[in-house]
Amino acid sequence: MMDADTASAALGIELTELGEGRAVCRMTVTRQMINGHDLCHGGYVFLLADTAFACACNSHGPVTVAAGAEITFVSPAHAGDVLVAEAAERTRYGRSGIYDITVRGADGRVVAEFRGRSRELRQVEG
Repeated sequence: MMDADTASAALGIELTELGEGRAVCRMTVTRQMINGHDLCHGGYVFLLADTAFACACNSHGPVTVAAGAEITFVSPAHAGDVLVAEAAERTRYGRSGIYDITVRGADGRVVAEFRGRSRELRQVEG
């Protein structure tokens, strides 16, 4: 899946760990990701967390997509910061799942907390 993810690749997001129901992704905040307050735009933090979420929920095999997600921004990130998003599965039930993702700075501070809800797609035979 990550090999075909041109959005994440364009932002320099790397998958550094992958296991069943878990994933870790890393991204360096560039000047192009900075908003008018000289902070990393929240959309980029969300995208990093969403990428880790996608890797974790697709680790089981069936094609799985986001059914919804929310994020809480805790502390700012700045140009040059290396952000790490760690995704962990909380539960899977039927074709649905819940995943928590923590985004941290290299110093360990929490930048954001993200919760994603996943849904496995039904395979259509053609």
